Amino acid sequence: MITLKDISIKVGKSITTVSRALNDYDDVSPETKRMIQGAAEEMGYRPNIIAQRLQKQKTDTLGFIVPTFGPRFSDPFFSEFLAGVGNMSSDLGFDLLVSTQPPGEKEFKAYHKMMDGQRVDGFIIVRTRRNDGRINDLLEQDFPFTVFGRIEGRNDFPYVDEDGSYAMRQIADHLVGLGHTRIGCIAPDPELMFAVIRTKGLKDGLAAHGILMDESMCKVGDLTQKGGYLQAKAIMNEPDPPTAIVACNDLMALGAISAIQDFGLEVGKDISITGFDDIPLAEYSHPPLTTVHQPIYQIGGMVCEMLIKIILGQELGQKHILLKPSLIVRETSGKKQ
Repeated sequence: MITLKDISIKVGKSITTVSRALNDYDDVSPETKRMIQGAAEEMGYRPNIIAQRLQKQKTDTLGFIVPTFGPRFSDPFFSEFLAGVGNMSSDLGFDLLVSTQPPGEKEFKAYHKMMDGQRVDGFIIVRTRRNDGRINDLLEQDFPFTVFGRIEGRNDFPYVDEDGSYAMRQIADHLVGLGHTRIGCIAPDPELMFAVIRTKGLKDGLAAHGILMDESMCKVGDLTQKGGYLQAKAIMNEPDPPTAIVACNDLMALGAISAIQDFGLEVGKDISITGFDDIPLAEYSHPPLTTVHQPIYQIGGMVCEMLIKIILGQELGQKHILLKPSLIVRETSGKKQ
């Protein structure tokens, strides 16, 4: 079966441009439309019936499949994001259908079940992967979606993201300014795109100060407090442990605080710890956590509003939004002793 991706490769245009040309959108030039429509006819392209049917028969419902290995929103990030999506969808007259699925086969089946059953008009995607099958699939199906995050390669779809590289360079500047030169890192699964962006940003930030990160000091956690606890212990058991640990999300940072305290050390004095997200727990941890603030609730509302505009055929003011997060300095980071 000929897909939009096949046509995209043949004409040298993005999948989004191909889709909009075939649907006769005004923002594609007449010349480009003729070229793409001619190529589609020549290749024997047949539009996706399911997607067309859904475009004509709106459900006024958005789909949000949370990629998690449990029935609960164990990460407060998801709770904040979901609240932003839910409140915005309600304000704009849409319902929200939420499901939790572990990444992989069950997750893909959930997407297709919602599409094939005509249950939703579009999807909101989070926790993007480097090569994200969800995004590739929805592009080929020509099904509406918006994303919090980016992927490797061409990001020719509507997204909101925070500049994780910029944020981690801020953290590097902050810790080096406090005298730290041996710095550890607790990173997420490297298949997650934000893990790639944040760890590279930290390494680049340290390199700007002439510091090369010791790879033995960089461990991979699972974004949970337990994961942060275990990986912080592993880092501290290295022969020459660091004087600061950068966790790529707040939950792992909170776990790292507990691990350091188990060693009988004082966080913020004997060793510094930073997080990322600024979840509500961060301000009230013991001691309060130095972290990167990103407006998770507001971002949820932004991607939701973008999706509804797409479903209603309205123009987007901005298709790609990259936010600048800010460093919030609290008590878990202090001068090197």
